[in-house]
Amino acid sequence: MTARNKGIFLMVMSSLFFAVMAAAVKVSGDLPTMEKVFFRNIIGFTATGIFIWRKGGSFAGSNKKWLLLRSLFGFLGLVFYFYAIDRLPLANAVILNQMNPFITLVLAYLFLREHVYNPQWFAVGVAMLGILLIVKPGFGYTFAPALVGILSAFFAAAAYTVVRHLRLTDQPQTIIFYFTGFTTMATLPFMVWGNFIMPDFAQMGALATVGITATIAQYLMTYAYRYSEAGDLSIYSYSNTIFAVVIAMLVWQEFPDLVSIVGIMLVLVGAVFNWWTKQKADP
Repeated sequence: MTARNKGIFLMVMSSLFFAVMAAAVKVSGDLPTMEKVFFRNIIGFTATGIFIWRKGGSFAGSNKKWLLLRSLFGFLGLVFYFYAIDRLPLANAVILNQMNPFITLVLAYLFLREHVYNPQWFAVGVAMLGILLIVKPGFGYTFAPALVGILSAFFAAAAYTVVRHLRLTDQPQTIIFYFTGFTTMATLPFMVWGNFIMPDFAQMGALATVGITATIAQYLMTYAYRYSEAGDLSIYSYSNTIFAVVIAMLVWQEFPDLVSIVGIMLVLVGAVFNWWTKQKADP
């Protein structure tokens, strides 16, 4: 398996675990957003810290400025994303967040100088058209949660672009340690100042699932960006949308209509066309 294909495979698997994480966030109920963000990261922070300690790795990191920047962008994206999940249907919240691959492509082109072939822009356009058909803007949305969902996509894209840059200076576990540690500490003041509700047994199980699946997805995603360019991987993270739609069908009986099915197919066509373009241009 080539490095590029390995990156694509890791990204698709990461998207699956991120979709399960999103479903677990919704299952956890009406707990405060900051509390959900805390549990999403505390497990990863602890596990990554133990891993680095046992391997004798670096806790400090090499590129502290970019590590902190990635952590800040990731924290903001996560808070906005969880807020949207709690207030929109699962598939809609995930789909709005899935604007981030397009933004990642643009940011990687502007700031990392990664080359983007003209047909790739067409592939992204096809995928975005599919997203619009799935979302059907103007139906079933309130302005604030939808805007927050779009903001989550922007900050997620910024974080992923920084991750691509950090591959040159820092190990994946150090990147994840900074992000999960920063986010855990940033949510603590909200928890102390009353933004905490004691979860029941079912909610605790859902929160544990959020933390475990998020940690696995984070590692898969971070390693994916070490094998492939941000622009190359961006389309494949749209598989998160497909997984979320399937989960919503199975758990909440949210069945997509014909227009949504066409949109899903367009997303897949865009992903395949992007892959074909990169394979043809850089064999």
